[in-house]
Amino acid sequence: MKRYSIAVLAGDGIGPEVIAEAVHVLHAVAQRVDGLAFDLREYSVGAGEYLKSGDPLPAATFEEIQRHDAILLGAMGLPHVRWPNGVEMTPQLDLRERLELYNGLRPVYLFHSDDSPLRGRHAGEIDFAIVRESTEGLFSSRTNARSSHDSAEDRMLITRRGAERVIHAAFEYSLGRRRHVTLVDKANVLPSMAFFRQIFDEVSLEYPHVHTGRLYVDAAALYFVQRPEIFDVIVTENMFGDILSDLAAGLVGGMGMAPSGDIGDKHAVFQPSHGTAPDIAGKGVANPVATILSVAMMLEWFDQPETRTGAALIRDAVREVFNDRRARTRDMGGRMSTEEMGHAIVDALPHRV
Repeated sequence: MKRYSIAVLAGDGIGPEVIAEAVHVLHAVAQRVDGLAFDLREYSVGAGEYLKSGDPLPAATFEEIQRHDAILLGAMGLPHVRWPNGVEMTPQLDLRERLELYNGLRPVYLFHSDDSPLRGRHAGEIDFAIVRESTEGLFSSRTNARSSHDSAEDRMLITRRGAERVIHAAFEYSLGRRRHVTLVDKANVLPSMAFFRQIFDEVSLEYPHVHTGRLYVDAAALYFVQRPEIFDVIVTENMFGDILSDLAAGLVGGMGMAPSGDIGDKHAVFQPSHGTAPDIAGKGVANPVATILSVAMMLEWFDQPETRTGAALIRDAVREVFNDRRARTRDMGGRMSTEEMGHAIVDALPHRV
């Protein structure tokens, strides 16, 4: 039996609450699937750690977490805890950049028609994935931006290496889906985006059996609302991916339904796409489903028969729970607590497979 070593970074705000339910589900899956076991170790990272030690991501912790098979993260940052230049603590971004987690995978799936603000969308009809480049783009200058009393400047960085690897990741991911990749850019205005499109065109030649599309980001936002069913896999720049991911989450129930993975060649971090939500922290009302679905992504990423089975069990359990329209947390119009939702998903898992 292989034991998978997981670094758990609960973080700030609602992070510990949603992580607790995700860990509960993870242990339940291990009890139901032969050959599946986990060793979990918790680490303190985030704004709370900064208040204790002066560093939101201590060097020793960073070295330790790299020794694990994967990293499970809750949420990080608090509005009132900021660097001297006024920006919030974002150790999750530091992890992406320092571990070269260039493939920001954001799956979008509608479990129940009532959870979408779009009329007439049935369960499973909205089903696509955003692949967000997560190490450069407009975020690249966040630590070395130029500013003065009269102006501030950020730069968009697109490198051939960065573009090629994330575009390859999108095409490879599409091979297990409907084999269609859409590039989202702003190539009609920005030279950096024209370069990104050039590289997309070059890489697409290596995948003759995958259909391709190209959309400017403003048109893509429109089509998300009007025709989300046309999308399969989308690849885009860092900032565009950040914005479109939130819009996409709104189509399927909100940020509490938005799992994600930040994946590199050696390491991967799995986390909900939402933030720390300090206004509801400690109240037991946060939606843990995005974190639980991120656990399913982690198991799928391990890519072994038993872990793929575990991932499928989690998604099936979420689907079964959401078939009952009353089974919702407050963000989706229900009354379930964080813990009640976690327990409902565990109860929906089969006893043994």
